[in-house]
Amino acid sequence: MTTLEARFAHTPTTPDEWLDRAREVRGILAEDAADRDRAGQTPYDEVALLKDSGLVTLLGPTEHGGGGQEWPLAYRVIREVAAGDGSIGQLLGYHLLWFWAARLVGTPEQIAAVEAEATRNRWFFGGAVNPRDADVLIRDEGDSIVYSGRKSFSTGSRVSDVTVLEGVLEGTDTHVFAIVPSAQPGLTFHDDWDNIGQRLTESGSVTISDVRVPWAEAAGFRDKVFEARTYNTLNVPTIQLVFVSFYLGIARGALEEAAAYTRTHTRPWLHGGRDRAVDEPYQLDLYGDLTAKLWAVEAFADRVAEEALPIHRQPDAVTPRQRGEHEVRVAAVKARATEVALEVTSRVFEGLGARATTSELGFDRFWRNVRTHTLHDPVAYKRREVGALVLTDEIPEPTWYS
Repeated sequence: MTTLEARFAHTPTTPDEWLDRAREVRGILAEDAADRDRAGQTPYDEVALLKDSGLVTLLGPTEHGGGGQEWPLAYRVIREVAAGDGSIGQLLGYHLLWFWAARLVGTPEQIAAVEAEATRNRWFFGGAVNPRDADVLIRDEGDSIVYSGRKSFSTGSRVSDVTVLEGVLEGTDTHVFAIVPSAQPGLTFHDDWDNIGQRLTESGSVTISDVRVPWAEAAGFRDKVFEARTYNTLNVPTIQLVFVSFYLGIARGALEEAAAYTRTHTRPWLHGGRDRAVDEPYQLDLYGDLTAKLWAVEAFADRVAEEALPIHRQPDAVTPRQRGEHEVRVAAVKARATEVALEVTSRVFEGLGARATTSELGFDRFWRNVRTHTLHDPVAYKRREVGALVLTDEIPEPTWYS
């Protein structure tokens, strides 16, 4: 047993215990987050930490060693981890989303099988499902389907045990999800993620070459026919709340790390008449303003997450109207989280002083991380969804982004 395995030998059983576990992981990650961001190495050790801590099994069935928890807690756990390291918070968030994908689209038998295996073996999930690329093509070869194509982004790639694939059957508009082992000749991860932020997310491109999957493992299909329900479209509001979670976590990490630096290192302005930086009126105003804004959006995010519980608990009963209204609430909190995270990670420098811009401290990573991922889809379209509901009672049509 490794040191970390021994440290995390006890499996949390309550939400408070899971949050405490997430804070432990946050503390470990925060110790050298700036150094690891600069190095940009594949985060094998960081993913091992997520596994050893049990966080990868948070949504898994308790009978197989999982946490048996629900999405509102999962979002808060993602926030905690992201406060220590934004990249690892994103990896955990995407993992939990793809872990849950069996429940989103699978048959009852598939859900039970996938969640049991994933929980017992602590699989780490990646996903090659970028909708902006051309569809991966799927050939129907009798008892099997065969995936071939390329995706520009595959978050989790080389650190994943399994990868979620999505494609369209040749000659149809039928999309098929499947979970496949990541370590196989048919998946080539290109190690070409070289962006200014979220540098450790292993989000580079992937080539998919004749990856064969039995029809029995095509998620949600029986006898090659998909059993559709409205709940299948909950992928977008759920992943958008995952985004909100690590945006807010990164902002929280920036604010708390900045405050610690201001308390211990920032010097008062020589013409301000104060002996300590923490007594400067502009410092008090800055940290009070940013904290109040962050608290407000955190509370909003928690409320929206709780509102979705009836949908997740009764997936067969959800109506298009319920789904649409929930998506609009998610769009609203996504817009606010984007704005507050960008503001916090930028404006903390006003409270730090010029000396804090040294590369060694790495305070810029918080802004780089938020700025990189908040370009995932235009926030203006989120505000449009809210406005359309208010003015014309229009709910968004389910798409890959709404």
